[in-house]
Amino acid sequence: MADEENAAESGEQGTYVLADQPYERDTRYIETRITRDGADGYPVEPGRYRLVASYACPWANRAIIVRRLLGLDRVISMGICGPTHDRRSWTFDLDPGGIDPVLKIPRLQDAYFARIPGYEKGITVPAIVDERSGAVVTNNFPQITLDFELEWVDYHRSGAPILYPEEWRAEIDEVNALVYRDVNNGVYRCGFAGSQADYDAAYDQLFARLDWLSDRLTAQRYLVGDTITEADIRLYTTLARFDPVYHGHFKCNRAKLSEMPVLWGYARDLYQTPGFGDSTNFDHIKRHYYEVHRDINPSGIVPTGPDLANWTTPHGREALGGRPFGDGDPPPPLI
Repeated sequence: MADEENAAESGEQGTYVLADQPYERDTRYIETRITRDGADGYPVEPGRYRLVASYACPWANRAIIVRRLLGLDRVISMGICGPTHDRRSWTFDLDPGGIDPVLKIPRLQDAYFARIPGYEKGITVPAIVDERSGAVVTNNFPQITLDFELEWVDYHRSGAPILYPEEWRAEIDEVNALVYRDVNNGVYRCGFAGSQADYDAAYDQLFARLDWLSDRLTAQRYLVGDTITEADIRLYTTLARFDPVYHGHFKCNRAKLSEMPVLWGYARDLYQTPGFGDSTNFDHIKRHYYEVHRDINPSGIVPTGPDLANWTTPHGREALGGRPFGDGDPPPPLI
């Protein structure tokens, strides 16, 4: 990591901002893949891998949602880290004794060190760990969900949706690139801007893209095609955090999500879809950002509001048509 003395952690391990410089995200991931042919030494194999995630982190939240929608919870176990962490690592403080019951470690850092001793890059979630060796296989979050969709297809549940349909992939990729740059990462560029000019530029870019998304979603229910795809999942996890965190904490305050009618309806539509709302934990989200980001919120006080009951109010977007799961079915209720 660049200059530890001047770098302020953004909360998700491996991201940082330097004073008086634009915010940058450390994207130096472990790019090993789990594939059907096992080309990187890790073949698709039920019961072998553990997804380590946090409901607090938007990047990890994507993997939680995709795993649930596809029914991969039957073949890939999941460990959940607590909503906060220190400068060293995410921890398993939600588990008895603070130890992950499968990996038998207190810190995700231990699994990274099992793969690369003294690993110096970000200790990030989501991470997929090989249960046999206890070592991280990959933390490349954009590729993790795509591989869930394409490489693990033989183990999808009956009726699983097609989240990355071949005929729409080029458009999904195009939308994802814009949303990542301006929205998913754009809120961080606002919140961790090193100067007024950097903040102003990020703010303008963020809301210009949100306006573009509103226009796109005015007459269509989903971002690409008429079913839920990878593009909707990637946008949703940022929208879910907008009013509880990004509007105030990250100064993304031109308008709340609940004041942007199209995006607010779209977000509620997804939240009320099985696999989304039941994979969203607003308490973990708020605790993470407000308790961990002491450079922004020195007191660590977590705000009581906003009232989030409005996420369950009618959205009316069924009138636009579309089939959430295409020819498939929703995932079964969580037990």
